[in-house]
Amino acid sequence: MELREKILDAVVEEFNEKGPKFSMDDLAKRLGISKRTLYSIIDSKESLFLEMVDHVFGAIKESERKIAGDPNLDVMEKLKKILIILPEKYKTVDFRRLYELKTKLPKIYAKIEKRLETDWDLTFRIMQQAIDEGKIRKINMQVFQAIFSGTIEYYLSRSVLIDNKISYEDGLEQMLDILINGICVKQLNDALAR
Repeated sequence: MELREKILDAVVEEFNEKGPKFSMDDLAKRLGISKRTLYSIIDSKESLFLEMVDHVFGAIKESERKIAGDPNLDVMEKLKKILIILPEKYKTVDFRRLYELKTKLPKIYAKIEKRLETDWDLTFRIMQQAIDEGKIRKINMQVFQAIFSGTIEYYLSRSVLIDNKISYEDGLEQMLDILINGICVKQLNDALAR
């Protein structure tokens, strides 16, 4: 299990340097193991990426559960943190490069899209709590999810963040600000006054 974890960490490093173009030779070299040893643990580069997607999303869901259960956060803090969560371990991943997967490894990209579109139950519960507490107005949560997921998919399917020199984290925060506070100056001034 420890070697498998090291492999997944090395995938992040290789991806950040070379995008999806890195080879299994590159990965084995980084790990200081033979390619044969690597293939005894991982079937293929595609299966490695599929496992990586599950690993990253698993870490995100675990972080969401910790945030939701944190008694020191109010409902709006929980909602904002859950919506833009990036587990510490994956803050070094250059998510802006995921657009390269769309054409090079479409099966992996499709899995990322599916994970973005599913498992919103905890987020919806926090949103409902915020509605019940009068922190946000009653909205159609599926429309919110579609807007949110659509923006993330847009970020991941194009080079828009890289082209505009915006970090993935900043892109998430700006999107969340627009979704939570809107674009009207009056709403922004009201939000700042609170």
